[in-house]
Amino acid sequence: MTTPIQYEILQRVAEVFDKQVPFHNLLGMDIKRYDLDGVEAVVNMKPELIGNIHQQILHGGVTATVLDVVGGLTAFSGLVASRDDWSIEDLQTRLQTLGTIDLRIDYLRPGRGTIFTGTGTVIRAGNRVSVCRMELHNENGDHIAFGTGTYMVG
Repeated sequence: MTTPIQYEILQRVAEVFDKQVPFHNLLGMDIKRYDLDGVEAVVNMKPELIGNIHQQILHGGVTATVLDVVGGLTAFSGLVASRDDWSIEDLQTRLQTLGTIDLRIDYLRPGRGTIFTGTGTVIRAGNRVSVCRMELHNENGDHIAFGTGTYMVG
């Protein structure tokens, strides 16, 4: 069960990632869901995101960015879920140290589609470092890419 503090901090984090990060706004990234069970981030295809003009497919850098953002959010939700006695101040301090240590992306098929959804799961939630698995699918459920990321969480 999510505590009120856990719920509040996740809503604050989602707001920052969704509305206040200029690069996410440039991509048109939209955080559809963010809770202790995970994250769902969506990017709608637009001409500025095309990486191969002949095939009209999503740029690989957009794919990597979505997976990295999803991984960071997933890692942070794993930290929030690790204890039910966090204070807002403790979690805000931890959020300031959130960063990518390592990221591996496996591109499974060309990024064809109009809506791309990234999701993530925690593999290991540590006190300082967490590891997550992320996936990107198009609106037809085609698995475009997956990633594994290691994130600093404290």
